[in-house]
Amino acid sequence: MSTLKQQLRADLTTAMKARDEVRSSTLRMVLTAITNAEVAGKEARELSDEEVTTVLASEAKKRREAAVAFRGGGREESADKELAEAAVIADYLPEQLSPEEIATLVTDTIAELGVAGDGMRAMGKVMGTLTPKIRGRADGGVVSAEVKKQLA
Repeated sequence: MSTLKQQLRADLTTAMKARDEVRSSTLRMVLTAITNAEVAGKEARELSDEEVTTVLASEAKKRREAAVAFRGGGREESADKELAEAAVIADYLPEQLSPEEIATLVTDTIAELGVAGDGMRAMGKVMGTLTPKIRGRADGGVVSAEVKKQLA
């Protein structure tokens, strides 16, 4: 079993004992998402820490998007709940990259690949190279926007 998954289970137990409803319900949902990812496909398998991090990043993104949708619909209470869940999940994700760090990574990758003058045709190459470097540390949409900005 991955060490991150073990940590999530241990923290769930601690949250349940402390009667921390938000943390325990969030960790239950995250562990369910991890289990679903493990049994998806043709045969069940154990996820690595990197794969668990990918699931966590996906779950955090879902919470942030739901919070925006709830705010747009005037449901502040639901939006606050989603943001609280996203904050719990963020505790288990690697430190997020700042916009400046993302811009530097994109600039370096474009220079490394030598595609500075290729314009938007180089988008796939740049994103393909960047994605493994930023996995779990930055939102793909933010990185994509920065790549588009620098390639334009």
